[in-house]
Amino acid sequence: GWIVEPGKGRPLDEVMAVFMAAPATYTREDVVEIHCHGGYVVLREILALILAEEGVRAAEPGEFTKRAFLNGRIDLTRAEAVLDLLNAGTREGLNLALAQLQGGLQQRVEQVREVLLELLAVVEVAIDFPDEDGEIIASRAMGERLAAEVSAPLRELLAGARQGRIFREGAAVVILGRPNVGKSSLLNALLREERAIVTAIPGTTRDTIEECLNIHGMPLRIIDTAGIRETSETVEEIGIERSRRRVADADLVLLLVEAGAAAGPEDLALRASVGDKKVLVVVNKLDLLAEPASGPVGAADQALADWRARLPGLPLVGISARTGAGLKELEDAIFRAISGGEPRDPGFACVPNARHEAALVRALAAAERLAAGFKADLAPELLAVELQTALGYLGEIVGATSNEDLLDSIFSRFCIGK
Repeated sequence: GWIVEPGKGRPLDEVMAVFMAAPATYTREDVVEIHCHGGYVVLREILALILAEEGVRAAEPGEFTKRAFLNGRIDLTRAEAVLDLLNAGTREGLNLALAQLQGGLQQRVEQVREVLLELLAVVEVAIDFPDEDGEIIASRAMGERLAAEVSAPLRELLAGARQGRIFREGAAVVILGRPNVGKSSLLNALLREERAIVTAIPGTTRDTIEECLNIHGMPLRIIDTAGIRETSETVEEIGIERSRRRVADADLVLLLVEAGAAAGPEDLALRASVGDKKVLVVVNKLDLLAEPASGPVGAADQALADWRARLPGLPLVGISARTGAGLKELEDAIFRAISGGEPRDPGFACVPNARHEAALVRALAAAERLAAGFKADLAPELLAVELQTALGYLGEIVGATSNEDLLDSIFSRFCIGK
């Protein structure tokens, strides 16, 4: 039918109105949807008409998903998965969000909580019958169950947290090097497009250039920086200062050096300037090396060996940004340096986000204290405290024990209408 402006009879749009009855809706409440054409003016006019009605207001950010959580249709991990779904930058990030939306993380956390509840029930019986607590609490058996069914699953969840967080949130990679070493050429090669201007003139890049890149499903922000050197040129000086700030915020620094060139004071100063940041040395321009007529070691191998000796203890990859040689090896090395391991199957069941990870760490610490308590035959009252502590932290993950401030913080990150 038609949406008609009241009192004027002026039609605004031909629409479809859909009524959905509780509880078979997203929020488990009665829901009415108006499907109209997507033009900005049409949407604005219809929305203004609706909001003019008494008692009607615009939804707050994430309010529909929050209502779904408060009405018990989804737990808190699934609510957060909706946001991950919307923000996914790669297919692998999308797979992680879908696995969590389907309850992957909730189910594993609930399994651990059930074990803790069973152990707590035994301990509370021992508290009620203090004369028989030694017979009720089989400390060795309960400690073994705690290790196998609580501590081990928690450690497994934590093991995937870092890589999963990177799949969700991405990482910043900064290309750093002295002028004219090939930073912009490397950016173009990784992007497979001519994004940055490349010339033989030192200082061509005056500002940082940032682009998005997908490496093995990991969303990265790759940042080309101005060559860092002493200069009196004002614009270049500003670009160099911005480059230093980007390095400070980087998850990984690609220190670009030139094959066949001796390590100069600029290269060594750049290495020192990044401090304890993760650094991957990239030896560029291997294509310019002349191969010897004979000999067991090629010029490229020798150049890499020389740079390993000059910058010891750092992972190193040789490439040619001009020909593309070594780029696959560089991408693999970038993934390993950031994630701390090899690419995993993107379908792995679930990985915690930063909030979940913090709660899991605390729950695991409580479980370890509990294990020590079983071993030392502590009083049941003390064991009960650690059990309730671990249960509380796990409850925070799924929303069984959550406060209003936490919920406001989570749902405020949603856009309106979700």
